[in-house]
Amino acid sequence: MSLEAFHQSEPLTLGVELELQLVNTHDYDLAPYAEDMLRLMAKQPLPGSVVPEMTNSMIEISTGICHSGSEVLGQLTQIRDALVKSADKLNIAVVGGGTHPFQQWHERRIYDKPRFQELSQLYGYLSKQFTIFGQHVHIGCPSADEALLMLHRMSRYIPHFIALSASSPFVQAQDTAFDSARLNSVFAFPLSGRAPMVLTWKDFETYFGKMTHTGVVKSMKDFYWDIRPKPEFGTIEIRVFDTPLTIERAAALSAFVQSLGAWFLAEQPFTPSEDDYLVYTYNRFQACRFGMEAVYVDPATGNHMPLRDHILHTFDHIARHAGAHGASGALHMLHSEASAGQNDARWLRERQREEQLLAEVSRQAAERFRGGPG
Repeated sequence: MSLEAFHQSEPLTLGVELELQLVNTHDYDLAPYAEDMLRLMAKQPLPGSVVPEMTNSMIEISTGICHSGSEVLGQLTQIRDALVKSADKLNIAVVGGGTHPFQQWHERRIYDKPRFQELSQLYGYLSKQFTIFGQHVHIGCPSADEALLMLHRMSRYIPHFIALSASSPFVQAQDTAFDSARLNSVFAFPLSGRAPMVLTWKDFETYFGKMTHTGVVKSMKDFYWDIRPKPEFGTIEIRVFDTPLTIERAAALSAFVQSLGAWFLAEQPFTPSEDDYLVYTYNRFQACRFGMEAVYVDPATGNHMPLRDHILHTFDHIARHAGAHGASGALHMLHSEASAGQNDARWLRERQREEQLLAEVSRQAAERFRGGPG
C-alpha cells in the first residue's frame, strides 16, 4: 500500500479537533449519549463536523479550515453553543478535560462503527481505557518536505504543549500525581511516541513502505505518534494536548502553534537532528508529571531549566510573529497563566480540595465549558 500524496494547503492555516465528555446531570458520570447527540447535531448547519469516538460516552468536534486562532474560537463557539443546546434537551452535559475524574473504564461500550470494533478486537481492554479526551491541532505546511521539517521542529515544544493543556490529574477517582495522566494511556499503544527522524518525503515514503510491508500498518491512522503528517490535508497534526476545559484555551493553544509555525517558516531557527530526541521522552514525562513545575532539558545545549521559564521565553521570542497573525491576545492569556503556574489540572485540583466531591468538580467543569463561571 503506497502513501497518499501530500496535498497542497495554505501554509499556517489551522484546524482543531476536540474530544469531549458526555455526562449525565444526576451524578456527572459518563453517559452513553453519543448517538443521540449526533442525531440532534446533524439537524444544525455548523462549520466543521461532529463525529463519534471510540466509546459511546464521547464525541469529537472539529473546525473547518481557519486562518487564525480567533477564527478557530469563532467556529468552536458556534459548535459549543449547539452542543450545549442539544445536551440540555437530553438532560446531559458536555465537559472538557483530558480524563473523566471517576469513570470506570470497564463500564464503557465501544461505539458501533467498524473501525472502532476492529480496534477493540486488536487492543482489548486498552480500547475502553482509551476513553480519554484530547485536542488535536492541524497546521498547514507549504510542502511535504517542509511538513517533516516543521514536525521535528515542533517536537522540541511537545513539553510546552503538554504543560499548557494538561487537564487530566484524576483517573478512576484517584489523584494520579500527574498533570496529564491521559498520555500514559496513549503510550500503551505499540505505535505511539515519536515519528522517525526523516526530513524528506521520499525517505518518509520509504519508511512507510517498510512499515506496510510488515503488515503492522495499513494507513497513517495506525500511527499514534505525538505529531504525525496528514498528507490528505497537507498538514501536520499535533496530538499531545489534553482537551482544555474551555474553548477559549483550545483556541489560544492553536494560536500558539500557528505562531511557532510562522517563526519556523520565517526564520528557519534551527535544523532538527536525531540528537534532539535524546531528551525527548524525559522532557515529555516531566511535563506530564509536573506540568508547569517540570524541568526542561534544552536538546541543543543540554541545559536544565524550569519548563515554565522556557515557555515564557518562547512566548517573548515569537511575539512578533504572533502579532502578525492576530495571536497576541491569545499568547498574552497563556503567558499570564503560565507566569502564575496555572493550568486546567491545577484548577481541577483546587476545585476538588474545596468541594471534596469529584462529581461536583465535573459539574463545575461542565459549567465552565458552556461559558459559565464554573
